[in-house]
Amino acid sequence: MQRYLVLCIFWLVSLPSLSQHLQLGKKDLKELRDMMAGTFSSEAQSKEDADFLHISLEMQPIWQKNKDGYWLYVEQAMATTKDKPYRQRIYHLYQMDDTTLVSQVYELKEPEKFAGKANDPTALGSLTPDQLVSKEGCGIFLRKTKSGIFEGSTQDKACPSNLRGARFTTSKVTLTKDGMESWDQGWDANGQQVWGATKGGYRFDKIKAAK
Repeated sequence: MQRYLVLCIFWLVSLPSLSQHLQLGKKDLKELRDMMAGTFSSEAQSKEDADFLHISLEMQPIWQKNKDGYWLYVEQAMATTKDKPYRQRIYHLYQMDDTTLVSQVYELKEPEKFAGKANDPTALGSLTPDQLVSKEGCGIFLRKTKSGIFEGSTQDKACPSNLRGARFTTSKVTLTKDGMESWDQGWDANGQQVWGATKGGYRFDKIKAAK
């Protein structure tokens, strides 16, 4: 945790003047949550460009009585096998300072128990904080633009990965009321990309908003 806080401070110091960014409050955090929560699909993009797959993305609210921000259960799966997600995460959305919101990332200790159950309130209701493992260094730090778009990314090489020979992962995200663009890439020790899209991020259109 100490290493994570040091990285946060370094990242903030390296940013341009804070006067260039909008001041944020509770309503902005709620707006971010509303943009993220729901059902998304990359079907349109996959039809336009065969290099992008048809992926289903679910981000459903959990622990809605918590007062420490907002929590989302996240599943990503091929559209043809929605019951077999290849990625399951928990996102914790909170405000770090006057201009920065954070989407902290957690993994599940037993993801198979919740696979394919993003829209099952009973299953998600059984989730408890002790079932989570924090992915230190993998949080997304977001700022809001004057046009109302949220943009963010991970911190440089802070998010470790061993997938397909990677040493670290980077993620870039852009969110609007109509959907989101997400670009995840894995890099080896020499800074060469070893997995992830190369042309640009996946474009997820919002199909249905969460309650």
